[in-house]
Amino acid sequence: MMKTRELSNLGVPKGSAMQIAKETIRLAAESGLQRTVLRDTIASVVGSPTSYLDHELWGKLAAELAGVFAAQSRYVGREQAAPWRQWGRDLDPTAVQQMAHACELPISHSGALMPDAHQGYGLPIGGVLATKDCVIPYAVGVDIACRMKMTVLDLPTTALEKQQDRLRGAIERETQFGIGARFRKPRQHDVMDADWNVSHITKMNRDKAWKQLGTSGSGNHFVEFGILTLPRPDLGLEPGQYLALLSHSGSRGTGAAVCDYYSRVAKQLHPELPRELVNLAWLDLDSQAGGEYWAAMNLMGEYAAANHACIHKAIAKHLGVDVILDIENHHNFAWKETHAGEELIVHRKGATPAGAGVLGIIPGSMGAPGYVVRGNGVESSLQSAAHGAGRKMSRTAAKRQFNWTDVKPFLAKRGVTLMSAGLDEVPMAYKDIDEVMASQRDLVDTVARFDPKLVKMAPAGERPED
Repeated sequence: MMKTRELSNLGVPKGSAMQIAKETIRLAAESGLQRTVLRDTIASVVGSPTSYLDHELWGKLAAELAGVFAAQSRYVGREQAAPWRQWGRDLDPTAVQQMAHACELPISHSGALMPDAHQGYGLPIGGVLATKDCVIPYAVGVDIACRMKMTVLDLPTTALEKQQDRLRGAIERETQFGIGARFRKPRQHDVMDADWNVSHITKMNRDKAWKQLGTSGSGNHFVEFGILTLPRPDLGLEPGQYLALLSHSGSRGTGAAVCDYYSRVAKQLHPELPRELVNLAWLDLDSQAGGEYWAAMNLMGEYAAANHACIHKAIAKHLGVDVILDIENHHNFAWKETHAGEELIVHRKGATPAGAGVLGIIPGSMGAPGYVVRGNGVESSLQSAAHGAGRKMSRTAAKRQFNWTDVKPFLAKRGVTLMSAGLDEVPMAYKDIDEVMASQRDLVDTVARFDPKLVKMAPAGERPED
């Protein structure tokens, strides 16, 4: 059986054409056609579908391809690409190309690419795109409203060493990691009293979402204790070092289901999009599907915030300590904002809101510092900044290149205790956070530094959902 990637490389579009191709290949293989003949035939059908319309075996695929290609021939993009600007140098060329393609969409208004950018689906991670009157599900992302939350706790920093078992137990008991992570006894939060009937997807996933409330997922999601260093009076605190809890996760399985369904709807509505733009299919906000997605996306924003609230409240209660300060922000979302007098839909896929005076958290990695920042409201970035260090290599490359023998001394030197994680999340797989921050010094001002010390992520083998 030929895989999706191989068929895609042969020019078969994803969606119904891909499904038909796989079924036809199965039938062809059963009739005795060899793999090399299959490949050549598929390439021929893709190259000239009208020549195969009457073919007994390949006719259905040919008809589907002919329809797709006819629709794509009618596609009309912008005469001139929407303006966009890039922060940082030597960025992933694929990410830069994806950003350029996104700004060719007829509905694009303007864009920006952050210094942590790397390849994504449709819009790159670190991509910011403003559109008019429509929303692009894949420009929001799979993990809708993925969020950062930091809580400063009324505990001395010495607890990181003297009470490590106590801190470790709080994380282990009060949240869970992994794709299927859930609580037998669901956590309580007002978000579950919201209207989950805004979409049939949220309605059917409500019970699952409730069971996953307070869980942390997989991929680059984490919960960690560390030291927050505040160099000058700010945030209602005096200068000094504080023990802080930092978490990163999003809307879990329900958010992914919302993205999956409405992305497929958007693609069906825009068969004219060429191959490089197919994942940027959009929904008009005044359409039924667009209205449903917008309501579901905002519900997922509330749910992701509740997810973090449950984690932090439970850990603080477990430790029996007071909360001194809370800071949070999210990415993988779309906002209605006014820029230069126009109301726009601003998608930030792996990018942090950085309006004037807006607080945010930009993490590094399990072995590198993160920063609390205050936005400068720079319009050319659509008031955005990076959402983290950003990957410099794929997960596969990281697992192939590194082993724990290399990583453990690196973490030990920095005083980091790792409770669990996969090799695909090692610090060496990420860009230098300080270089990323230097590349966007015009976008945000640094308020404080956070150094992770006790880190938990999903164990190795979990499929990433970030």
